[in-house]
Amino acid sequence: MLEHLIPAWMLIPFVVMLLCIAVLPLIPHVGEWWEHNLHKLYVSLILGVPVGIWLCVNGLSHELEHQMIYDYVPFILLLMALFVTTGGICIRGDLKATPTTNTLIMGLGWLLASFMGTTGAAMLLIRLLLSTIKQRKYKAHTVLFFIAIVANCGGLLSPLGDPPLFLLFQKGTPFVWWMQNMVGEWLVTGVLLLTAYFFIDLYYFRKEPIANIRADIREAKQLRVTGLINILWLLCVIASTMFINSTYIPAMGEHDAPWYLKLLREWAFIAIIAASWLTTHKAVRASNNYSWTPILEVACVFLGIFATMTPALMFLQQHPLPVHAPWQFVYCTGALSAFLDNAPTAMVFHATATTLPAGVDAVAGIAPEFMKAISMGAVFFGALTYIGNGPNFMVKSIAEQEGIDMPSFFGYMIKFSLIILLPIYVIVQLIFI
Repeated sequence: MLEHLIPAWMLIPFVVMLLCIAVLPLIPHVGEWWEHNLHKLYVSLILGVPVGIWLCVNGLSHELEHQMIYDYVPFILLLMALFVTTGGICIRGDLKATPTTNTLIMGLGWLLASFMGTTGAAMLLIRLLLSTIKQRKYKAHTVLFFIAIVANCGGLLSPLGDPPLFLLFQKGTPFVWWMQNMVGEWLVTGVLLLTAYFFIDLYYFRKEPIANIRADIREAKQLRVTGLINILWLLCVIASTMFINSTYIPAMGEHDAPWYLKLLREWAFIAIIAASWLTTHKAVRASNNYSWTPILEVACVFLGIFATMTPALMFLQQHPLPVHAPWQFVYCTGALSAFLDNAPTAMVFHATATTLPAGVDAVAGIAPEFMKAISMGAVFFGALTYIGNGPNFMVKSIAEQEGIDMPSFFGYMIKFSLIILLPIYVIVQLIFI
């Protein structure tokens, strides 16, 4: 237990940070100012620096250091490594944007997400999907479902799929536990989402102007893949995530290990980023319309989120929510994962679950039903908002670069996540937990 109690008013900077993300884009003129990543960085620093000073003055610098150096830096570098390597693989082509084709692309991303990460799968396929639907008039719904299916829900089957699962793996969960125990939840959720998308896209497809349909058919092109060297670098990212950790290199986990050793995996990510950049022909990234803007947006926004979130997470640790049943863990983990980063949220509820009876078949010190509930809440509910999972913002930014008018922060929730995703999650919870 922390020696210093966190006052409730220290949650204000975090709430203000969330409100800035949600409200500023909607305000005339201010929204244009907010579009610049440098301005997002200003807001993050204005809110985050005072929080950091308060924590240091009150003897909580260690918690701030851990959050920013050992959580934020690995989070950003992993996303950047996946962004750079997959951004160097150019899958070009303009398929006929029928509901069947679009659903198959999403299904492929859903299958890949658990094995190359939701970020990797999303960055690999989002440009192909956007190229395929570019002649369509109604596009935003496709991007929204892509965020849910590929950038979130597909990553439930392994620690590589989503950061909270990797942290639970680090706590002692066997690598194959999710594949052995959560295929049902993954399969039912994926099938329901893909089915819902197919019929919604079919509805919009029938509303498309005939000129758009003819242009889509006329401009169709076969698939062509370049930048295949990046498959090697992507495999290096996956291998680094799996094997460069304290399980395989115990010295990394020692309490007095130097910071550069604790961040050994992140040094590997930096080397992979450099190798990918140097070995990929510029024309490949140009064909991908590659830009640093999406990952810089994530870095700037999540800098403020992680900094202001530090006392919020400490407050939750000191004032645990009264959750005891597995279904409560699903919704409490999920609700906080939608607005906090889902990785530390999963850790908070894992710690809560350790105070409850675990039984003889305990997984990482908690009952299997709690592990299932926390995993489902953290992975699935990250799709409820743009900030619930890192790839959400990246996909949104890339889509907006391609001229797609994406819903606002609240528009995303009102028009999509609360009316489509949440009912599906409730159905899956009622079936399995």
